[in-house]
Amino acid sequence: MTANNSADTLQRFSFDNTNIRGEVAHLNASYREVLNRHQYPGIVAKGVGELMAATALLSANLKFAGRLTLQIRLTGNVSLLQAETNEKGQLRAIARYEEGTDASELTLTDGQMIITIEPDVGQRYQGITLIKGGNVAGALEDYFEQSEQLGSRFWLACDGNNAAGFMLQQMPSSEGDDPDAWDRLSHLASTLKDEELLTLNNDVLLHRLYHEEDARIYPGSELSFFCTCSKDRIGSALHQLGKPELLQIVEEQGKVSINCDFCQQAYSFDRAQIEELFPEQNIQ
Repeated sequence: MTANNSADTLQRFSFDNTNIRGEVAHLNASYREVLNRHQYPGIVAKGVGELMAATALLSANLKFAGRLTLQIRLTGNVSLLQAETNEKGQLRAIARYEEGTDASELTLTDGQMIITIEPDVGQRYQGITLIKGGNVAGALEDYFEQSEQLGSRFWLACDGNNAAGFMLQQMPSSEGDDPDAWDRLSHLASTLKDEELLTLNNDVLLHRLYHEEDARIYPGSELSFFCTCSKDRIGSALHQLGKPELLQIVEEQGKVSINCDFCQQAYSFDRAQIEELFPEQNIQ
């Protein structure tokens, strides 16, 4: 199957007689949707793109309705990078940094990467690993090695306009699997250049890397930007502040106004709508 690298897609591949699978993700329009809503400096925009690509690669593991979140908490002037996806490949992302800092002084430092999986039905899971210098690929490799005991390699690229990711993962072995395949296939992938990952169609890319291997490419799935915010969700969050505080804001400002951090959608609530948030207190 030929995958158009201009499309936002996630595509799986595998190798015959091995226990190795892989994924390739391209984020173009969906990544630009995030950038259109936030004027991120270059290093922040690049970090967001790489994290979105990594999140897209991991979304292949969502076999149920729910959400997967990758969050990076750092100690420097860029303090947070976060990307989320659901089982439909719908993504959103956000970053926090010290605004007003010269772009040349912004840096991605050491910190923590938190991986959270939240099924719509079932138990929430969270894993934490260290991240060094904002290296998302390295942190994910460490996480899978330590927590899942799975050999994994990640390659992430972002040019500020498009983002892409490439993953190899070593699954539990079966009888007849090539014992040397992991070293060979991961070594070949290490020759992958950012430009190739960002611009080549998947079939061309995989042929260039693995033309002497028996590789199978499976049908791709669509990736897209989508924000899960809604007036009901915002209302539920406001409910936590309590009715007296919200009514005081209405008294002072005429309404309660709030923007979604992810998509910048504006929401407002007048006095009557605030009253509706607390039906339990409106019973006569």
